[in-house]
Parts: sequence; C-alpha cells; structure tokens
Amino acid sequence: MKRILTNKERNLLEKRIAEAEKATGAQIILAIIERSDSYAEIPWKAFALGVSVASLLVFIVDFLWSAWCSPIAVLISVAIVLIAGIAAAVPTLWLPGFARVFLAADRAETEVRQYAESLFLARELFATRRRMGILLLVSLFEHQIILLPDKGHNRKLNLQAMTKIIDQMRPALVSGQVARALEVGLAGLEERLALKRRGKPRKNELSNEIIQEKGA
Repeated sequence: MKRILTNKERNLLEKRIAEAEKATGAQIILAIIERSDSYAEIPWKAFALGVSVASLLVFIVDFLWSAWCSPIAVLISVAIVLIAGIAAAVPTLWLPGFARVFLAADRAETEVRQYAESLFLARELFATRRRMGILLLVSLFEHQIILLPDKGHNRKLNLQAMTKIIDQMRPALVSGQVARALEVGLAGLEERLALKRRGKPRKNELSNEIIQEKGA
C-alpha cells in the first residue's frame, strides 16, 4: 500500500487528535482509505463512450463518402470502433482522475458511507463509556469524506454541522493535501464540540493511531 502521510504529518495529526479530544471529550479516529469499492462498471462505461464516439465518426464518414462501404472498409470500421473503446477503457485502470469522470457522485457517496459504517463496527468504535466515538474518514479515489459520530454527539453534530465541516475539508482533499484536510476536520470538530467547562480529562479509550487501508 502506498504511503499517504509522511512521518511528520502522521505525528502532527496524532498530536492534534489528542488536543481535540482533550478540548471536546470526544474519542476521535481518523481513517484514510485509498478507495472504497472496485467500481467494475467504470471501464465498461468508458468503453461504451469510446465505441459510441467512434461509431458516430464512422457513420459520418460513411454518409459523406459512400464508396467507403466495401467489405474491407466495414472490417476497418469495426476495428476502429473496438480500438476506440479499448483506448477509452484502459486509462481508467491507471488514471484515477480520468476514472472519476465515469463515477456517479451518489454511487461514490453510498460506497464510501458503507465502508465507513463497516469500519466503525469492525473497529468497535462504539465501545466507549458514553458513546463518544467519532470516525472521520476520507476516501482518496472518490474524493469523499464521511463523518460518523456515535449517539453521544447527536445533539451537537447534526447534519448541518457535519456538512459544514466536510465542506471545509473538501478543497484540501481534492487538491491532494490529505493531512491538511484532516487538520481542518479536527479543527471543525474541536470548534463544534468544545466543552464549556473543563474538568478532569477523560481517559483515552480509543487509539489515536491513524487508520490507513487500501480498501476494495
């Protein structure tokens, strides 16, 4: 799995997690996922687009030059159409930015949310004394951010508040500044959940180590 954060970035983020937890009483987990699904349909969508465009061009040529319609010309046309489809599909396997063109936003959000919910359960982030766990997950391929708070935060972390934090993070994530995006997210959580009175610091019930997974 490729390295997303430098050691310096990781250490700084883990320090910021501890500071945010002290200020809010929350138990915050950061997660970086390379991609939340394989999206097998993406190469086929690209192939279909390539075939459609090539077919249109072949039709135009055939319409303008009727002499083009010979057995050999037909075989050449079929080959051109297939090659165009393959040429459009192959880059989606290696170029994430090109592949995202064929990924519907609602599909991406659904897959990333499902991955986040599964991770929340698998890592038992619900196992805190006052149900104060929070998962802040970024999925790199999809450029999606999911904020999953446990029910102890229901009052302060409503949909509007979470959307605001995510919107603040998104520009940094889209530009490839993953560490910066997570810093912004932590700052947003700290601002939203800051305790009015600070008593004795709560015990750290969940590890501050940043989760990084390859995903699907």
